[in-house]
Amino acid sequence: MKRLLLDTHVFLWWLADDPSLGSETRDAIADSRNVVYVSAATVWEIAIKKSLGKLEAPDDMSSIIEAEGFEPLPIDAFHAEQAGQLPPHHRDPFDRMLIAQGQAEGLSIVTHDRNFARYGVRVVHAAT
Repeated sequence: MKRLLLDTHVFLWWLADDPSLGSETRDAIADSRNVVYVSAATVWEIAIKKSLGKLEAPDDMSSIIEAEGFEPLPIDAFHAEQAGQLPPHHRDPFDRMLIAQGQAEGLSIVTHDRNFARYGVRVVHAAT
């Protein structure tokens, strides 16, 4: 069993059936033996980008997460403190939160962003 945390772009690729998501990674996400998490940070990032007109995405992400069989991952105070203490390899606050959550919860982060590995967090490369 794997415990996977989807980066925002990976979650959107999954929903859109985007070919950027590699077949091995797609299979790992679809495997019912694995637990797949979507962070509140991802929902927040999507909502902000939608409101700014930078992204088109469906509404009601909570229902979509549930319908896809994914687990919602809330942000707690420990995650927030950890994100704030990370070295400045990555400036994106949403990515820093995902990294902190991955570290704190022992999750592998599914991403295409090569900078995540600099934090020593387990990474599953989305294109494989």
